[in-house]
Amino acid sequence: MKNDSLNVNDMDADTNHRPATGVGRPRKNKTEGNPETASRILDAAEELFAMHGFYGVTVRAVATHANVDAALAHYYFGTKQGLFDAVFLRRAEVINRERVEAMQRYQQEHGDAMTVEGLVTAFLMPLLNLERHRDRGWRNYFALAAQMNNTRDFGTDTMTRYFDPVVLHFIETLHRILPAARKEDLFWSYHMLTGSLTLTLSDTGRLDRLSGGLCYSADIAAATPRLIAYSTAGIKAVCLGRR
Repeated sequence: MKNDSLNVNDMDADTNHRPATGVGRPRKNKTEGNPETASRILDAAEELFAMHGFYGVTVRAVATHANVDAALAHYYFGTKQGLFDAVFLRRAEVINRERVEAMQRYQQEHGDAMTVEGLVTAFLMPLLNLERHRDRGWRNYFALAAQMNNTRDFGTDTMTRYFDPVVLHFIETLHRILPAARKEDLFWSYHMLTGSLTLTLSDTGRLDRLSGGLCYSADIAAATPRLIAYSTAGIKAVCLGRR
């Protein structure tokens, strides 16, 4: 591959590009060439996007961080949007599959005896998995997902594209558990749950300072049972407390 056959400058010209709205899978990339190199580029991009957001990162910066030529990053992923999509899809597929499997397994095992707490646990645990939070790559991804979940337009488009089917499955199952709940209360409940979740995943350190060191935002083992209990109680209060 000759570097002069690729216009490297074009890769950074899309710094202010906003992706089109809509649900769909990103195009497949040329990762079959050298999976290790492609993975290294994705790892570098994931870290930089988590730190600086989509608009604060260039493909050239990612290539430098991954210690590869910028033309090589362009060869594998095309534009910066293609690179971002590949970063997000890589772990979203894993999370979505595990969430659906956990909810289906819970439903099969408990049937009509399902509880709000049990469903919330099945839905949250793939993201609160302690081993994942010991892995730097997963921590970067969770920070990026939290950022997207709290960003208008671009972030909304991204979360819609990758997570809406699984979220709607959660809400539909929750409605089976709470058949008397109003639909708007179910959606508000999810809205509050995902806000608490993404703030927890962000690991901003604010909790550390606010509590004077009594609590640590990176302590997922401590956060997990509290988040499940808090979310369960909140959903019940919203969905069952209004008539």
